[in-house]
Amino acid sequence: MNAFDSTLLDGKTKLHFVGIGGSGMFPLVQILHEVGYEITGSDVNEGDIIERERKLGIPIFMGHKAENVHGTELVVYSAAIMKGNPEVEEARRLGIPTVERSIMLGYVANTYPHPLCIAGTHGKTTTTAMTTQIMVMAGTDPAAVIGGKLPLIDAYGRYGAGKEIVVEACEYSNTFLHLVPYLSVILNVDADHLEFFKTMENLKASFRKFALLTTNTVVANIDDANTVEVIGSIDRHVTTISTRQPADYRAVNIKEYRPSFFCFDLQVHGIKGVHIELNVPGEHNVYNALAAFACASAAGCTPEQCAAGIAAFRGAGRRFEFLGENNGVTIADDYAHHPTELEATLQAAMEMKYKHVWAVFQPFTYTRTQMLLDDFARVLSVADHVVMTEIMGSRERAEDYTIRTKDLAAKIPGSVWFNTFDEVVDYVMRNAQPGDLVITLGCGDIYKAAKKMMAWKPE
Repeated sequence: MNAFDSTLLDGKTKLHFVGIGGSGMFPLVQILHEVGYEITGSDVNEGDIIERERKLGIPIFMGHKAENVHGTELVVYSAAIMKGNPEVEEARRLGIPTVERSIMLGYVANTYPHPLCIAGTHGKTTTTAMTTQIMVMAGTDPAAVIGGKLPLIDAYGRYGAGKEIVVEACEYSNTFLHLVPYLSVILNVDADHLEFFKTMENLKASFRKFALLTTNTVVANIDDANTVEVIGSIDRHVTTISTRQPADYRAVNIKEYRPSFFCFDLQVHGIKGVHIELNVPGEHNVYNALAAFACASAAGCTPEQCAAGIAAFRGAGRRFEFLGENNGVTIADDYAHHPTELEATLQAAMEMKYKHVWAVFQPFTYTRTQMLLDDFARVLSVADHVVMTEIMGSRERAEDYTIRTKDLAAKIPGSVWFNTFDEVVDYVMRNAQPGDLVITLGCGDIYKAAKKMMAWKPE
């Protein structure tokens, strides 16, 4: 795969984005707009991102129509755009180049001298956001492309005039192979997206290719066996992180200073350094903090600046995001959609001393649900109450699969499931008690149910 085409925008000033309202598109639009490109876009739904792009002076069409691409010189489309999209088809008919978002991300990232690219099956959004928080607070003025909204900048990314761009590097469809990292991070390599990769060996091979695209340093979690296997045969400089064994950046004296919130002392090359206090729940965030510390340190931030940025970080959007209370019930939302993520999130929730924890889960894709059915059942059973929606198929059609949420519910004693968010919301809010925590879980649109819970009123 050709990772980076340095000529992609040669001679071009007018760019059109199909699906411009997506969170992955917005940071690219921000950066390209800031450096002077003339941008237009289209989408099918209004929203906060569309509103913010319009405030930048960007013309945006509602609905996808062939004429929207007339006069443009390059069309960028998101991975969510379906085959046969009229704008993409018209661009091809007219001979206008078309590229998928990941290719444009690779181009934009490599206009910066030092792309810091953060990968891993779990934790990459939090680590990317945490790294960005440290560097913005330290005044290094990084650009950033993040998979969740960072409250500090109230956005999914930013234009920066510094040398670094902090990029969330996603493995799905080998998206991260369009990047050429100056520094890369591998947090973990776990069984996910196997409908694409087919086998764990293929998945590990892709992470190995990603590591080999790195021009300077690979930051690797050596407590993760698959990550160790990935980096074992690469000829790149490797910086290690760990909580269990000697490493370049090691967390020691890990303690729970309040329920589900951890602090630790940092050892750098075996020498005791600063004390780190996390304000995001769950012990798994110790690894994210170590990786963020290593990234920001490589960008010139001092240990004290790293510690201050980590302490100030309260999470990215949809990463154990507390929305508030309704009738004494605390409502939170989390992006977790893989068993490993669900287990970490629910264990953290169970340690928070609420009366009961309600897991409200939206399974995502039929293939993942089928392949990991027993694992989903095991980790969801950690919660006191489990409520589910029907599977969100996304890129998969229901008629092509036999698996349904009822099959998962049958493996979780006492669990219930409903077809609509309104039914889910009504059931949960009528049965949850003051002092309970309700957390919606999934990478689809289950966050809408959380918002409905916040607005719910008894009849």
